[in-house]
Amino acid sequence: MKEILHRLEMEGINSGVCTGADWLQSTGDDLTSTSPIDGSSIATVRQASVQDLQKVAARAREAFEEWRMVPAPKRGEIVRRIGQAVRERKQELGALISLEVGKIRVEAEGEVQEMIDICDFAVGQSRMLYGRTMHSERPRHRMYEQWHPLGPIGVITAFNFPLAVWSWNAMIALVAGDTVIWKPSSKAALCAVAVMKISGRIVQSHGLPEGILNLVVGKGDTIGEQLIADRRISLISATGSVPMGRHVSERVAARLGKTILELGGNNAIVVTANADLELAVRAILFGAVGTAGQRCTTTRRVIAHNRIYDALLERLVNGYRQVKIGNPLEDGTLMGPLIDRVAVASMQEALGQLKREGGRVLYGGEVLSGGIFAAGTYVAPCICEAHNDFTVVQRETFAPILYLIRYKTLEEAIELHNNVPQGLTSAIFTNDLREAEVFLSHMGSDCGIANVNIGTSGAEIGGAFGGEKETGGGRESGSDAWKAYMRRQTNTINWSGEMPLAQGIRFELG
Repeated sequence: MKEILHRLEMEGINSGVCTGADWLQSTGDDLTSTSPIDGSSIATVRQASVQDLQKVAARAREAFEEWRMVPAPKRGEIVRRIGQAVRERKQELGALISLEVGKIRVEAEGEVQEMIDICDFAVGQSRMLYGRTMHSERPRHRMYEQWHPLGPIGVITAFNFPLAVWSWNAMIALVAGDTVIWKPSSKAALCAVAVMKISGRIVQSHGLPEGILNLVVGKGDTIGEQLIADRRISLISATGSVPMGRHVSERVAARLGKTILELGGNNAIVVTANADLELAVRAILFGAVGTAGQRCTTTRRVIAHNRIYDALLERLVNGYRQVKIGNPLEDGTLMGPLIDRVAVASMQEALGQLKREGGRVLYGGEVLSGGIFAAGTYVAPCICEAHNDFTVVQRETFAPILYLIRYKTLEEAIELHNNVPQGLTSAIFTNDLREAEVFLSHMGSDCGIANVNIGTSGAEIGGAFGGEKETGGGRESGSDAWKAYMRRQTNTINWSGEMPLAQGIRFELG
């Protein structure tokens, strides 16, 4: 642990406030990060006070005045260098993610790679911030649109992807010409400090002003509240629970600000009678067990055709029995701990409610104890038999609980699939082209992401990421998600020497 911190230039006590390479003497309370692996203390972060946030917001606003005038390809070069610097510390950052949030090593390093990939993507995007030309109805006029930097943006992230979600927002925002203020989850504060130490040095080495990339570690009811209410912050991108998203949306809307919301998921895989079951089982296992079920894209429901239900269940149980649970830093471990004991209690409460509503636990679900499991944060992933209309099935429990639901017709499967409040990601497993096309059609999945013969997790950075309904409706990462970080402007140039009005209106004096 000490060696990992040393390589990342972390101390026993670290400031949680910076404006790039300038680390402020933060004046808030101390926050000690505890590893869910064994309950040990990793290091301490001194949190931001409201006064610290005010300083950071002021610097972010000042830096924006200069940063927005740097040519976009030059901004892309800064992002490229950040990606390269992160690449050189991939193993150390991956190890820190495992230590602080309990991800298995390969997933943690995969998350670091995701940040590297989005940096590469953003570099290319910096040369493709395209507007368009339109034909004017007035003679000898040219009309077009262009995109301008938006302003300082606030990014609020959750513990489960401590680097990736920030980088989806921050790297695209940087090439768009925005400055960024990051409020990470208090459960992953060290990861935020580590990556900001790397990124801040890159910005500083180019002689750019402090305040382009900023960090404020702090409590949601103080720092978070001040951040979302600050009129200097043009956009708030928030990842978290549905209640949190509703609150953020209301506060930002009250000042007519902009939001990107990435909230809960209740993701389902439809497995038809024409599916390749071996393929489906592999996708379900990773989707349901990966990150110990603590992803917004976790597979939470499997809607299986009656004809293959029993065969699918048998294969799933066999696969679950082979999942090695333990220290996420050790080779061969496929599932580490939940983030804390509160998450464990939430899982047990959900299983209790499932039983009260008439469902059954078919495999797993118990809290593990003894030896490596002494921290009280380890559970066995579980498979449950349920009905889609159960209250517990209708909500997201951030734990490795998989609900199996039967169906008879594809129309019924799609109705079950869509009949939840959330709408993030979805999948169907079938070798029937018509079934696949129905699922992807207007009458099919109502989610922001819909897949065929791949699971609900593991979205690529090239596509826009986000969902519908209570998931929030925002989009991050690829495609044209960059537009959310910029402001659109329509321009008309009159080169005629006359003053014709639109719609043929005549307005003449005398």
